[in-house]
Amino acid sequence: MNAVTTPAKLHDCRDAFVAVLERLGADNPKVVAVCNDSVGSSKLGGFKSRFPERLVNVGIAEQNMVGVGAGLANGGLLPFVCGASCFLTGRSLEQVKADIAYSNANVKLVGISSGMAYGELGPTHHSIEDFAWTRVLPNLPVIAPCDSIETAAAVEWAARHPGPVFLRLSRVGVPDLLPEGHVFELGKANLLRDGDAVTLIANGTLTHRMMKAADILAAQGIEARVLNMATVRPIDVDAVVAAVRDTGAILTAEEHSTFGGLGSAIAEVVVAEAPAPMKVLGVPGIFAPTGSAEFLLDEFGMSPAAVADAARTLIARKPGRA
Repeated sequence: MNAVTTPAKLHDCRDAFVAVLERLGADNPKVVAVCNDSVGSSKLGGFKSRFPERLVNVGIAEQNMVGVGAGLANGGLLPFVCGASCFLTGRSLEQVKADIAYSNANVKLVGISSGMAYGELGPTHHSIEDFAWTRVLPNLPVIAPCDSIETAAAVEWAARHPGPVFLRLSRVGVPDLLPEGHVFELGKANLLRDGDAVTLIANGTLTHRMMKAADILAAQGIEARVLNMATVRPIDVDAVVAAVRDTGAILTAEEHSTFGGLGSAIAEVVVAEAPAPMKVLGVPGIFAPTGSAEFLLDEFGMSPAAVADAARTLIARKPGRA
């Protein structure tokens, strides 16, 4: 499947999330939303208007928010717990661990404005550790959809899944890459573009940048495979092994620290199953400075042109190329 790489319209994945949430709420009276004084940033205004008795706003108290979500689930309801990802995960990690993951509570954690989407608010609002914090917890699938279509499909899947889920959503507009009617499958990567020279892997806001990088490489006669790896846990081992077998090199990019995130998860597979040259792009183990998300991604070497440059350098490291 070779997807369209440069569609003009950008979509906010939060809009897709709340559209599905409202539809679920209309179909199932057990669906409730819980938030941390974030009705606006989580775009829950429509849900609040339609189902005022089913929205619980705990205020700026994220630990309490997660506990409330667990209690509602224990009472037989289906809670979607929403808040800025940096606070939902970092501030309430113990509650996520004990009340949600360990208890296998049927709570859907929705981390809004992940990565560096709150770039102008500075390091305290960057959420570039949330993959690392959540993917180590048993029972907790970790999902970062690449566009509004995958977001809607992932929310539908999460509502059916009989256990906890962490959905990582950005507020940054992205183009749709997947086809209408896409069905989300946990732990399955999407092949967006095929190639044999190198494999580019990303999720969330970085996926469309990888597609643009593949366009740059194609214009230079280099065909890159592009995988959308929305599920960080469980990782698609088969897709990674096939990528190494078919292309011989893997480059990942993520709106996250280079420690503990998507690149680390894929590197664990590469080392154990299919050793090959690999490069991980992300925030290099520092606190990201203040600036727009677009500026920061470019600053950390994740513009399409920089990704293409890194891919060419990686290809030169493939066995037999020295």
